[in-house]
Amino acid sequence: MRTFTRISAAAVVGALALTTLTACGDNSTSASGDKNVKVKIMVGGLDKVIYLPAMLTERLGYFKDEGVSVQLLTEPAGVQAETALVSGDVQGTVGFYDHTLDLQVKGKQVESVVQFSHAPGEVEIVSNQAAGGIKSAKDFKGKKLGVTGIGSSTDFLTKYLAVNSGVQTDQFSPVAVGAGQTFISALQQGSIQGGMTTDPTVATILDKKLGKILIDMRTPEGSQQALGGPYPSSSLYMQTEWVNSHKETVQKLANAFVKTLKWMSTHSADEIAAKMPADYAQGGGTALYAQAIKSTLPMFTTDGVMPADGPATVERVLKAFNPNLKNAKVDLEKTYTTEFVKNAG
Repeated sequence: MRTFTRISAAAVVGALALTTLTACGDNSTSASGDKNVKVKIMVGGLDKVIYLPAMLTERLGYFKDEGVSVQLLTEPAGVQAETALVSGDVQGTVGFYDHTLDLQVKGKQVESVVQFSHAPGEVEIVSNQAAGGIKSAKDFKGKKLGVTGIGSSTDFLTKYLAVNSGVQTDQFSPVAVGAGQTFISALQQGSIQGGMTTDPTVATILDKKLGKILIDMRTPEGSQQALGGPYPSSSLYMQTEWVNSHKETVQKLANAFVKTLKWMSTHSADEIAAKMPADYAQGGGTALYAQAIKSTLPMFTTDGVMPADGPATVERVLKAFNPNLKNAKVDLEKTYTTEFVKNAG
C-alpha cells in the first residue's frame, strides 16, 4: 500500500520559519538509540523515473525487511523537497546531489548517503513550433524555458548549458512549470518554447509528437557530452548532524536502497514497471511507461556509491553560473559519504 503525502510549498516555508535546522522532527529519536525511528523522506516528484528507487524500494518491501518505518512524501520540484529537509519537516530528501553544495555555502551541512545515479537523467525538449529556431543551447537567448522550479536542479542545469554556450543567465527566462501535465500544457500552449524535464514526461511528449529532444542527459555518455563528466544527480541526502546521530537507521536505509539498485540492474524495464503504481504512467499506458524506464535506466548506479569524478563535475557546473558558489570554497568531501553504501549487504 502506498504511503505518500503532498506538502504545499507554503506549508514548508512556514515550517522553515518556525523550526531549527537540526532535522530532529517529531518522529526521530536522539543519539542515544535508533529503536522505532520513523523516517519521513521527501521526494522531488515520486512519479519521476529519475527518483524511481524511492517508491520501488517500498513496493519491493525492502524498508520493511530492514525494520525501518518510512513515510514517502512528494513535492513536484527538488527545491521544495530541499526546503522540507532544512526546515526539519522531514529527515531525508530524494533529490539531486547538487543541492548539497548549494546548501553548504549557505551554512547548512547536508550530505548524500546513497547515490542513485551518475548522470542527470534530464532532457532538454523543444516544442515543434520552436524547433526550427533552437538548434543548440546557443539559441536559448530570448527564449522562455521550462524548469520544475526556480532554484531546482533543472534550473541549475539549464543555466549551465546556456552559459557554457555563451548565453548569459539574464538573456533567457526560466519558467517554473513543474513536470508531467503542467510541463506538457505549457509546451503546447507556447508559454515556453522548450524546457528541461524527465521521464515519463519525455516519453509522453515524444509519443504525442509535441516536441523534440535537443539535449539528452539520461546516460553517462550524454552527461559527458553535455557537462564534461559524470554528473551524480538523484540521491538520498540528509543533514549531516542527523546522519551522525542516527547511524543505525541510516544504515538500514542504505541497505534497502542498495538492494533496490541491485535489483534494478538485474531486471528489465517491463519488470520494473510492473512493480510501480499504475498511475505513474501519467496516462501513457504500461508499454510507454516501460519505455520511459528503459531510456532512463543507464543513469542509475548499481551500488549507491558516488562516482569518483562526480562531485568535481557538479562543482564546476554550479560555479559556472551560480554567484553564491563562484568564489566560495566548497569542501566536497563533506557533501557525501560512502560509509553506509559500502557497508550495505
